[in-house]
Amino acid sequence: MDLIIRGENITVTPSLQDYAEKRISKLEKYFNEPIDTSARVNLRVHNTDQVVEVTIPLQGLLLRAEVGEEDLYTAIDGAVTKLERQIKKHKTKINRKSRQGLRQAVQNASSDITATKPTEEDTLDVVRRKHFVFKPMTVEEAILQMDMLGHSFYVFNNAEDNSAAVVYRRKDGRYGLIDQV
Repeated sequence: MDLIIRGENITVTPSLQDYAEKRISKLEKYFNEPIDTSARVNLRVHNTDQVVEVTIPLQGLLLRAEVGEEDLYTAIDGAVTKLERQIKKHKTKINRKSRQGLRQAVQNASSDITATKPTEEDTLDVVRRKHFVFKPMTVEEAILQMDMLGHSFYVFNNAEDNSAAVVYRRKDGRYGLIDQV
């Protein structure tokens, strides 16, 4: 990443330029490949504040931070912190979208598999069996247990009526309950 450092109503000293380059170049660790862009750093004085404005244009994204402090070095640190937060937020958003796309592909594939009817050659073998001792618990306790285990459903013995029940996480993020009548 190339840096273009410019000062408005202020002279950019070599030590200030080195500090800005050192701090802003640390942002490259968040990217898998070297960034092929020019970051613009604008240093200026506004009233009593030293203002640092950093703009990094990327493909499909514009990272920008502007921080005003009494000290120029502190302002540079603040701008880098803001940019790190923006990069992390963007990466989280991208990862979430890719996981949703993968989840959709898995759901589509599983619906295609379930749409085909088993033939006589296909056998319905149980490949794994688990045994549990159910202790009576409330629906809230079962939801907490399910979340703690990271599962999408949880079978339990309902303490209210001493019957088997299942809590599950719905697609909208809320919870459902299946119980005996």
